[in-house]
Amino acid sequence: MANLVNLENVSKSFGTTNVLTAVSLGVSDGDRIGVVGRNGGGKSTLLNLITRDEAPDAGRVTHTGGLRIAIVDQRGELVAGSTVRAAVVGDAAEHVWAGDAAVREILTGLGLSELGLDTSVDRLSGGERRRVSLAAALVTDAELLVLDEPTNHLDIEGVSWLAAYLNRRFARGSGALMVVTHDRWFLDEVCSRTWEVVNEGVRSFDGGYAAYILARAERDRQASASEARRQNLLRKELAWLRRGAPARTSKPKFRIEAAEALIADVPEPRSTTELKALAGRRLGRSVYDVEDVSLSVGSAPAKILLDDVTWHVGPGDRIGIIGVNGSGKTHLLRLLAGELQPASGRVVIGQTVRVGYLSQNVAELPGELRVIEAVSEVRTTAEIGGVELSATQLAERFGFANDRQWTPVNDLSGGERRRLQLLRLLLSQPNVLLLDEPTNDLDTDTLAALEDLLDSWAGTLVVVSHDRYLVERICDSTVALLGDGSLSALPGGIEEYLQRRAAAKAAAVKQAAANSAASNSTAANSTAANSTAANGAAAKSAGTDAGTAPSADRADALASAAQLRERKVDSRAARKEMARLEREIAKLERREQVLHNALAEHATDYTKINELDTELRELTAAKELAEHSWLELSEQA
Repeated sequence: MANLVNLENVSKSFGTTNVLTAVSLGVSDGDRIGVVGRNGGGKSTLLNLITRDEAPDAGRVTHTGGLRIAIVDQRGELVAGSTVRAAVVGDAAEHVWAGDAAVREILTGLGLSELGLDTSVDRLSGGERRRVSLAAALVTDAELLVLDEPTNHLDIEGVSWLAAYLNRRFARGSGALMVVTHDRWFLDEVCSRTWEVVNEGVRSFDGGYAAYILARAERDRQASASEARRQNLLRKELAWLRRGAPARTSKPKFRIEAAEALIADVPEPRSTTELKALAGRRLGRSVYDVEDVSLSVGSAPAKILLDDVTWHVGPGDRIGIIGVNGSGKTHLLRLLAGELQPASGRVVIGQTVRVGYLSQNVAELPGELRVIEAVSEVRTTAEIGGVELSATQLAERFGFANDRQWTPVNDLSGGERRRLQLLRLLLSQPNVLLLDEPTNDLDTDTLAALEDLLDSWAGTLVVVSHDRYLVERICDSTVALLGDGSLSALPGGIEEYLQRRAAAKAAAVKQAAANSAASNSTAANSTAANSTAANGAAAKSAGTDAGTAPSADRADALASAAQLRERKVDSRAARKEMARLEREIAKLERREQVLHNALAEHATDYTKINELDTELRELTAAKELAEHSWLELSEQA
């Protein structure tokens, strides 16, 4: 594969702080690289060096000749006064970009068609500006696409679309992708390699987040270098990865025997029954009863967010709330927190409820204090999972090492401030947690620590998040706001939500096509009726017996009979093709089982694992295509 970028013994420092020291690595055509590491550890600096936005203090960065690079940073800067259309496609003629299926897919997938292409970028929210920046980068023919936190402000559906698009776009030999993100599901779904920026260097791992965690835990186990708490956290994360959502079980498992040995004696991440029992003692029987609640926003015509919704939240419930942007997720949390009152109906809150609410716009922290002082200001000790921890221990658990605990709050990064806010919230000892996008600005290690903490937290948890990994990891049930005013339970979780959204979109497209056809048919019938009347009048004036021509009713009957014969032929052909597809799917399933057995057999042979995994991915794609075709034909038949 062609080499696109090389870093040779690159070092970079800011003041007296060394960020990267003697780093050598390369980016090749076909690479899909996820970059992870602690906040402030050098991830963005690494990207800036690779794109030559910053120069190294030592070493050199080389690009292949004429390398085309597209970058989406966290700022999402756009030209003031321009429109969405100008920001994405520039001054290209409409017939040029509108005739390009790839451009239309990007505009639709990122919701820019609904946003309005003539909308001024000055009026856009932060999330909308991020989507415009993403679209502007994706429509280019860049050989290297660099994305810094691309999933921020995208809903679960948008993240799923972006992952599928990038996998198609950056197939082997079609360019390279580099992405910094805390979204672990996205890392697993998109990336074929993971770079960890740590201790002034970069460590490379094959595979996405799951493979990175497995390799990292194995490395720590063999070296016996990690202290006990960190090792236990990694082991617990391993248990989740191996016992978690079914969708993840198809991922390649590197050194699977060693992984099995690591988690052989590890319990489930949490005991749901035990936590519910403890929560029941702390909270009583009732937490929230939402009764016939309606809520709308805006002036006439008002947008209805909730329409006669009834919902019960009990002690120990761990609920994830998902939905499209603007569907009312934050408003629902604010109802539960008591910040909003419904237009009708009522929200009954249990007498023993003590709410801890983390909004997206977190409250201001005491900037004049140091970290440990800001923690101790709320509480000096807290009991987590039956163990009493000091403020120092809690701060360390949230990523504030001993030296960092004496840093002034005003000097903290955005991610560190978010961590401190979460810690202060938990220290207030709530028994109900309402979290609105808690993963914003948090790195993967901090997210794992937060999840570990919540595993042993006995209380009711309601989370709004686009982070699919987090929702599947810490929540036991999922509900969705689908934009129609209802609150729907999702027994099948996020996968069911995506299926329902896809089905709703397909139904809308089909209905629009039917309406268009009906409109065209009405117009055609009107034209035909006018023509028949005109012909009858002409025949009568010419002395011809117009009654000898077939009547309109007879013509309609002949047309209906022809359509029926055509439908019968189409139906027979559809059933024949369905039978062929069923045989093909069965064959693919048998081959799939053979490949899974082979993966287990060759678990320690990295080269063989890669070959088998490539074949399995291709086979899975073929199977999904066949199943999709079968479903379409079944409707036709």
